[in-house]
Amino acid sequence: MSTPSFEYILPVIRGIQAGREYYVSMCPVRFLPKLFPFESEDLPPSMRAKRALNKARIPEIADYLVNNSGNYTCGAIAASIDADITFEAVGNEAEERKIGRLRVPMDAKFTINDGQHRRAAFEMALQENPQLGYETVALILFLDIGLENSQQKFADLNGFQVPLESSLRVLYNHRGDRALVVKSVFKQVEVFRCLTEMEKGSLNGRSPKLFALSAIDRAIMALLSNIHSSKQTKPSHSGTTKQKKEEELAQQIQQAVNYWNAVSSFMPDWQLVLQKQVAAGEMRRNCVHCHSVVLESLGEVGAALLSVFPESWEERLSLLLQVDWSISNPDWEGGILLKGGISKSRASVSWMTDYLKNRLGLGTADAAQK
Repeated sequence: MSTPSFEYILPVIRGIQAGREYYVSMCPVRFLPKLFPFESEDLPPSMRAKRALNKARIPEIADYLVNNSGNYTCGAIAASIDADITFEAVGNEAEERKIGRLRVPMDAKFTINDGQHRRAAFEMALQENPQLGYETVALILFLDIGLENSQQKFADLNGFQVPLESSLRVLYNHRGDRALVVKSVFKQVEVFRCLTEMEKGSLNGRSPKLFALSAIDRAIMALLSNIHSSKQTKPSHSGTTKQKKEEELAQQIQQAVNYWNAVSSFMPDWQLVLQKQVAAGEMRRNCVHCHSVVLESLGEVGAALLSVFPESWEERLSLLLQVDWSISNPDWEGGILLKGGISKSRASVSWMTDYLKNRLGLGTADAAQK
């Protein structure tokens, strides 16, 4: 008596890559954990088809899926099938031969070549929002048999990926309050609008720009870090709550615009570049005030100024005119200037913040507030 064959039947489109067939299908999210069980982490790397799961990434992706359930984007999951499969076309015409059903034995081994963190995040997100299970994610299915082929697919799919530039990540993000605030401030501060590199996270010597957008983003957020209204308002259907949140965001934006316009007015060097009297590359080589470590520190100092001197912060800020920003200033050695280069570390930001607080008379005022 023959054993009945149990199968997955997947609607697919058939394609050709490197002379071999592959298939594209749509999979309900709730089936992902069943189709793609995780490999044992006890296996040595040489015996696995992909790298070990980075568990720290999963909650962040899951939160993104849950918090943006009506407006998220998820790329396809690429996987290999280790089994004898059967493709049944819907017809015999040219286009019909590309569309059909893929019969896959239920004991087939599916191995993810790209997308294991998305699969794990979906499983976590389903616990909080089961409705996500009825949505679909694209599957790209390759017919590679054996561990070596699966490992090669993983290497091929991941070998040419380039991380998104930090500035582009800011520029292309339109989600949430942070993106709204940063872009609104950016547009209203002339030196930022005219002298900021929008794509690259770092600037070469010939760039006509003075700042990187990613540095501006961090600086603005550092400024607003101590403002109570910058905290996320809990979701509510109340029109009053929505209006209040919009008013708070408008207040943050205006406060940040006022602060950074004031900073730029006390930075004559920035004005020289803006007026094209000095090249941006020359200014970056000779001065520290346009580098990310100083911009972020200026944001932190601004947060303290607005808190301690809400009425006279601009007068205190004018003391920036007395700071020697040249890179040759021995004050920077060991603080933000390490081994001949400008440091971007968190420790250097803290050092610079303390330095500027003392120059602006905030050291003792800060202590008195505590």
